[in-house]
Amino acid sequence: MLDWTDRHCRFFLRLLSRRARLYTEMVTTGALIHGDRQRYLRFDRAEHPVALQLGGSEPDALARCAEFGAQAGYDEINLNCGCPSDRVQEGRFGACLMREPERVAAAVAAMRRATPLPVTVKCRIGVDDSAEYEFLRRFVETVAAAGCTTFVVHARKAWLQGLSPKENREIPPLRYETVYRLKQELPALTVAINGGIHSVAEAQAHLRHVDGVMMGREAYENPYVLAGLDRALFGDEAAASSRADILRRLIPYVRAELDAGATLAHITRHILGLFRGQPGGRAFRRLLSERAHKPGAGVEILEEALLAVEGPTLAAA
Repeated sequence: MLDWTDRHCRFFLRLLSRRARLYTEMVTTGALIHGDRQRYLRFDRAEHPVALQLGGSEPDALARCAEFGAQAGYDEINLNCGCPSDRVQEGRFGACLMREPERVAAAVAAMRRATPLPVTVKCRIGVDDSAEYEFLRRFVETVAAAGCTTFVVHARKAWLQGLSPKENREIPPLRYETVYRLKQELPALTVAINGGIHSVAEAQAHLRHVDGVMMGREAYENPYVLAGLDRALFGDEAAASSRADILRRLIPYVRAELDAGATLAHITRHILGLFRGQPGGRAFRRLLSERAHKPGAGVEILEEALLAVEGPTLAAA
């Protein structure tokens, strides 16, 4: 979710689910060591539980960044071994690291020495023409030997040559049974599944075979899907907030961020799908898309967008 799940996005998603674990967008070790560390690591306390997702390949640099994450207050450090983008490959990290399980194991060991936080790994089921299950199992067993006990597995291969990142999310076939088999044969590990999961019902079906479910694009493009998770998966009997109530609860945060110098469009780009499939949803999206980027745009744009979907009586309630 590079460039997607920034802190504004995560605050918004937390309003939809109190229990889901949120992950940052992938942050490279170079950005944290040499860039504006405070900007990259900043998050709101409301986001907990939240994991810092790192991109890198050098154990010492990853250990240093894991320590930064612990100091900043994150709940987990996650190493991305699944991203297939060209710029990630050029930096020798992301999915191409699956070809170097010993390097990943060394990185995990170094990060675990640097922080008491859980260190987890996100990966694919394979890379290019790798032998599907055998390749995955060898990677996982090698990394697990270094102390990693949790793996989030995207149930598609990563094709590093010939497919764009977008195509890598859609063209390689989903092989859920490969992830199920990994959990079945390595039951001591915590295995979460990712890829092509669109509903709470689908998540429940997967949880009969694995320990966790990660939702990426669906949670971003249709965020209200998260509103049903707490009751269905965690037994939380509190009623889910309506879409309009979620938006109302977001407004104080937006106002505070604008006062601190943020731009409205940088926040509202994450909420365009809130009313997806609902009456007035297109008008809501169009109003935000056309007006939030204009100089001086403020919370009145959100209030007008709410009117577009709820009508003046409900919006004023």
